[in-house]
Amino acid sequence: MVCGGEHGKPDGLPRGKPVSEDAEVVDAELVDDDHLPAVRPDPAPARPVVDRHTILYPGQQLPTEADQPRYTERDLYVSAETQERLENQSAPANTDRNYKSQRGKFERWCAEQGRVPNPCTTATYVEYVAHLIREGRAPNAISAAMSAVRTMQPEDKRPGTKQARGMLNEYRKQWGKRNRVRKAPAITNAMIRAMVDTCDLHHPTGLRDRCALLIGRKALNRRIELADLSIADVEVDDDGIAEWVGHSKTDQESRGEETYIPADPDDPRYDPVTAVRDWLDCLHHLGIHEGALLRALTSAGTLQNRVTATKRGDYVTGDAINDWVRGRAHKAGLSNWQKITAHGLRRGGAQEIADAGGDPTKQGRWKPGSSVVKREYLDRAQSRAENPWLQVQARRKASQEPE
Repeated sequence: MVCGGEHGKPDGLPRGKPVSEDAEVVDAELVDDDHLPAVRPDPAPARPVVDRHTILYPGQQLPTEADQPRYTERDLYVSAETQERLENQSAPANTDRNYKSQRGKFERWCAEQGRVPNPCTTATYVEYVAHLIREGRAPNAISAAMSAVRTMQPEDKRPGTKQARGMLNEYRKQWGKRNRVRKAPAITNAMIRAMVDTCDLHHPTGLRDRCALLIGRKALNRRIELADLSIADVEVDDDGIAEWVGHSKTDQESRGEETYIPADPDDPRYDPVTAVRDWLDCLHHLGIHEGALLRALTSAGTLQNRVTATKRGDYVTGDAINDWVRGRAHKAGLSNWQKITAHGLRRGGAQEIADAGGDPTKQGRWKPGSSVVKREYLDRAQSRAENPWLQVQARRKASQEPE
């Protein structure tokens, strides 16, 4: 046993000699020779980092955790500018609004069922899809809900989709037998003329609505394409209008595409060139020379105050375009005005082109070879043109004509 010496001095120091304050005193534990301190074991070898996708060439060593990079805070932080860009990125307004609604419904269902919504298990995901099927939702609506729920989960903890997709596919077959999708009515040439006739061309609202109706149908615009148009996006000359569509459903990278609208000078009231020029002149008198083309107006024809508007600012929404179109259909006394939407402008224009023997693909900015164009417009036009009753009518007419 070892202990301190005289006056508490450690053994081994000369007695009677004070210990210097600067001297280094090391605490040590002495043990019997037959009980040496335990030797620290060698560190475990680095664990291999492989999965079922790993491919190694002959002679290559297994990758291990030691080969992985060591991340620091520098690798995790982004700049304030990047933060702003990340926070300002957004999905299309309709998609974003729908996703928020679908996620809210899923979270409320999970609360009622006592399930965890995020991250949810595959069983919860599958059960929720079954719940939507029991409610009789449309297959496309269920598919959108599935996407909304899955994308709200952390990327590395998203539920599996195989079982849910299988259920939906089977349900889609049953649902298709019981239900037929009702599309918005196509706005024909006669209908568009009747709607334009309701526009008071001495009032800003009438000038705006005529412009939206005519270019929407001639350019086969989607409603959000109309809502997104800027004054700089329309170049007008006597022969027609070059409309620049900067972003569309089939152009998610915003490369942009120009669509040409030829003039129709036979009747200035229904001529898109005249309609756009008249509306631009009206905007000029309202003090507007740039920015959004189609503006929100008061009943008196003045510009609405957009201070409290949504993040679209002076640009109206697709829903607003819908309201304008349906309002004109109502004023025109169209029998099915409640079902008419802005999409009817696109459908009606595309069908008229197809019925005349043309292909609306490029004018409507569909992808080349679009199955929608073939099924909804080209095949339908061909089927109508080749309808056997037309041959019967032609024969009757020929038989009634004097020889």
